[in-house]
Amino acid sequence: MRPNVSNAEESPLSEEFLVICLCAEWCGICRDYRAGFDGLASQFPDTRFCWVDIEDQADDLGEVDVENFPTMLIRRHQLVLFFGAILPHQSHLRMLIEAFREQTPAESLAYANSNPERRGWQENQELCRLGMIK
Repeated sequence: MRPNVSNAEESPLSEEFLVICLCAEWCGICRDYRAGFDGLASQFPDTRFCWVDIEDQADDLGEVDVENFPTMLIRRHQLVLFFGAILPHQSHLRMLIEAFREQTPAESLAYANSNPERRGWQENQELCRLGMIK
């Protein structure tokens, strides 16, 4: 998988947080959203940001289902904290990231297992594999 990575070329893969945006080049909303996503990467230099084009990298996505754009995957180490579509506004993603960064590791663990959908994310091998982007 060769995603377009922001702020990761000079960073190791040990960042605590990973934010992956699943989009498509043909989507006007995605093209418009890209600058804001890249801007957030510069605001959170200790967080790894990856832009994944679902068309160009379809084989790498496996069975990950993307119904709307932009779709985000947010991880804290091995925990999937968020997977789903968000409104295409930089402020919405910023609020999500800030909220997750305020959690202690124990709070993140509790959050990740707090309902059946989130527990399912932890067990979804495709999401786990997607979170291992290099």
